[in-house]
Amino acid sequence: MSHLGRFITLEGGEAAGKSTQIARLAERLRRQGRSVLELREPGGTPLGEKIRHLLKHDPDGRGMSPETELLLMNASRAELVRQRILPALQSGQIVLCDRFYDSTVAYQGFGRGLDLAAVQSVIQLAVGGLQPDRTLWLDVAPEIARTRLAGRQAAQATSEPSDRFDEEQEAFFARVAQGFREAFHAEPDRWRHVDAGGSLECVEEAVWSAVSNLF
Repeated sequence: MSHLGRFITLEGGEAAGKSTQIARLAERLRRQGRSVLELREPGGTPLGEKIRHLLKHDPDGRGMSPETELLLMNASRAELVRQRILPALQSGQIVLCDRFYDSTVAYQGFGRGLDLAAVQSVIQLAVGGLQPDRTLWLDVAPEIARTRLAGRQAAQATSEPSDRFDEEQEAFFARVAQGFREAFHAEPDRWRHVDAGGSLECVEEAVWSAVSNLF
């Protein structure tokens, strides 16, 4: 699907630093005079944010089936693509998205064990052929992720409801990491690997190096 703007997605497991690096990348691009739209998944639209709350925080969402999770993720995505991403790209903006369909392959496909062909079919219905121009895999060692996650959970204990994805077992996150690894190797032209275990500044420079040739 052709478009005037650039569509960049950041992927990775929990506590990889995606939202922080998107904010830093957006600020860098804006200093160059570029128009940037920052989005997140699930979410990014009024309807999508309600779905996000149900998927991540609402007690009524606990114990939902993997199939329900898959469909809700892609309901939010279908809305985001049509209401925010495509109009922005068609107007020439740079769109930065914290997660996109590769997370669904990793989390619901590999993590939850759903049939990968079925997962891809649902994704294609949601995105209608849209593909990122560049996808960054922010890869962080499990022990670093655990430390960051513990800090995040401690902060959330007083500021917001717990995130049920943060509470998954290590075996789940190992399967998710394998999903990202396989996606990275399957499409090397689209993907770039970023070591996300270093300082914020080091990761920021690695992110810039991975996307700068798009501009």
